[in-house]
Amino acid sequence: MNNGNLLMVKKLLNIIIARRKAERRAMLYSDLIRHEAKIGGELFGPVHAGGHREFFCLDERTWVWHEEWTGSTGRHSKTVRYDVRPDTILKSQQGHYQEVSKEEADNLVEAVKLYQQRVRAELYSFAA
Repeated sequence: MNNGNLLMVKKLLNIIIARRKAERRAMLYSDLIRHEAKIGGELFGPVHAGGHREFFCLDERTWVWHEEWTGSTGRHSKTVRYDVRPDTILKSQQGHYQEVSKEEADNLVEAVKLYQQRVRAELYSFAA
């Protein structure tokens, strides 16, 4: 193999290795978010059999609460997205935005505190 071919093979290997690292990083991030969401979902009490609940931080200002359950009329789901802004918290459900009440804002703040404590203790305590 001449030097030109060797350089090409090295470049290809570097590209493959970089891509695999990026894929592993993305998978790890996704796994961590799923685990955080599961921990967060447990903050609101037990989930009924056949149900599923998640609560997690999507980015620096967005919180998501999602629940799925089976009722007498079939399978149901509900997703609430909280957009935390400097002067208010907006709640989005089915594309409809509204400001949250003071009571709901206080409840969200408490849920976030509990979430951060539990996630830190159960998921990231090894890194401290």
